[in-house]
Amino acid sequence: MKVVLFCGGYGMRMRNTADDMVPKPMQLVGPRPLIWHVMRYYAHFGHTEFVLCLGHGAQHIKNYFLNYRETESNDFVIRGGEVELLGADMRDWTITFVDTGLESAIGERLRRARPYLDGDEYFLANYADVLSDAPMNTIIDQVKATGSAASMLLVPPQSSFHCVDVDGDDKVTGITPVSEFPIWENGGYFVLTQEVFDHLPPGGDLVADSCTALAKEGKLLGYKHRGFWKPADTFKERADLDAGYARGDRPWMVWKDPVG
Repeated sequence: MKVVLFCGGYGMRMRNTADDMVPKPMQLVGPRPLIWHVMRYYAHFGHTEFVLCLGHGAQHIKNYFLNYRETESNDFVIRGGEVELLGADMRDWTITFVDTGLESAIGERLRRARPYLDGDEYFLANYADVLSDAPMNTIIDQVKATGSAASMLLVPPQSSFHCVDVDGDDKVTGITPVSEFPIWENGGYFVLTQEVFDHLPPGGDLVADSCTALAKEGKLLGYKHRGFWKPADTFKERADLDAGYARGDRPWMVWKDPVG
């Protein structure tokens, strides 16, 4: 299936200065940027046709792939002055780069990418700065089996805040981490059909417009995932991922394991 990745936002919480043009998906985790880790995840499950929805910092993303160095993440031999790769990441990848506007909402970016989906009944979509070990092909199978028009990954609340119960005298009667409540957050990792476009107006939003409408019609599947899922919305979150990589704690790197 084709994979649409949204990588055109400003990423204001990750910027050093107002002049910082490096987009969030290009922030490094180990030797590779976030977007590479997301793409490598999909490739592990056999999905190697990518459509990148570009916006802010598009040239950084284009330059990275135009000057891609396989030797940064693969073993190699130099023989007679020539480099012989012992492995390759992108050998079977197809990447389409689409300018979807600087200010476009995610839904509008998806609308502008639609011509490059070639009318495929099913396709995948995701934010380019969220890592997970979710079983993608299992999710796809459930979408097809249930006849759903779309699905989103559901994850427990990621906030570290606590909710406090008080009685009529303002005495605290209980303290509960928000992560223990029976509620779920949108974790991305969408499986979509062409039907999402029926509910997506110009300038619209994928979740607020399409997913909300499909949910009301009973056509939206939510896949509950309690495994690894971590965004990189802030410097701290990206630094946590990078630190995990450095110490060998890399649960999102499912391509190191056999396909399940």
